[in-house]
Amino acid sequence: MSNETVFSNARIVLEDDVLAGSILIRDGKIADISEGSSVAGEDFEGDFIIPGLVELHTDHLEGHYQPRPGIRWNKTAAVQAHDAQIVTSGITTVFDCLRMGADEDGGFEHGEMREMADAIQSAEREGRLRAEHLLHLRCEVSADNVLEHFADFEKDPHVRLVSLMDHAPGQRQFQTMDQYIFYYQKKRGLSDEVFARFVAKRQAESARNSTPHRNAIAKVCAERGITVASHDDATLAHVDEAIDNGVRLAEFPTSFDAARASHEHGMSVLMGAPNIVRGKSHSGNIAARDLAEMGVLDVLSSDYVPLSLLHAPFILADEVESITLPKAIAMVTSTPARTVSLDDRGRIATGLRADLVRVHRSHGVPVTRSVWRQGRRVA
Repeated sequence: MSNETVFSNARIVLEDDVLAGSILIRDGKIADISEGSSVAGEDFEGDFIIPGLVELHTDHLEGHYQPRPGIRWNKTAAVQAHDAQIVTSGITTVFDCLRMGADEDGGFEHGEMREMADAIQSAEREGRLRAEHLLHLRCEVSADNVLEHFADFEKDPHVRLVSLMDHAPGQRQFQTMDQYIFYYQKKRGLSDEVFARFVAKRQAESARNSTPHRNAIAKVCAERGITVASHDDATLAHVDEAIDNGVRLAEFPTSFDAARASHEHGMSVLMGAPNIVRGKSHSGNIAARDLAEMGVLDVLSSDYVPLSLLHAPFILADEVESITLPKAIAMVTSTPARTVSLDDRGRIATGLRADLVRVHRSHGVPVTRSVWRQGRRVA
């Protein structure tokens, strides 16, 4: 016997329109979408219904696992706390970022991220989680041990996205020493002498490791069908390198030229939703809203504030003339899903997964009323 549910009197956000009508869900999938009012089913009272959000890049889990410097929380408890905030922000598919590559000054020990992935997957098998959790490996290609960390995931089918990063001074996010000094000298209280040694070490590691590690990881991803992301591209040379590495997602480009070139070459350009909410980058780089107005912003990520992924599209629809609400919602649903080849979700269309969010918004910050994943209510 089929299991059916009807949602009625909703404003349904489709890919190119907002339809006042109803949705029929059957056996976890969208079976029908109809226009007009209905007396049947759950009355949404004019609230929006949008696809479940697809989050490609969040560092949020790290904050639960390491809530204070030097503190490690129980991994299962950390995953559950993370999942709860993710789902109540409307996110039904989340790519949890795990850091690959570390040294004595930061990051995680070898094997620690493998243990975290095991905790996520165990929690999923035990029915502890409400969102679907996939893995995004953030590979610090300048680190000596990044390939060793990456090898721990060589047979893990949950790995669906890998980003290639280099945070050395003079590179990408830290093109100017002013930014690097703030992040690494002032925040850590390093003397000029200690900081100079720190910078020299990082630059030497980048020169030695970045290109061979980048190429080796991209080759493995191509063989396994894993989507590759570039990170903090700043120049056209960086974009050319990304093309050579088969990159499909350009994360957080730090210049307008790099963002435009990435978009023109068919990559999805990703920026942080907190950047939209705040109106600027937390690290002093380009504003995501400027890219939106240029027509080269494709995907938003909550990065470090889960609710920003729901909040930011409404801000764009309100404040950027060329962006409608369906176009803004696509940045957090259909476009990220397509970028990582998840073609069964991200849109409200017959035959797709019933990953849906009821959103109330009269003004200001939207409110998540209810969340369904594959037709089952999870929040």
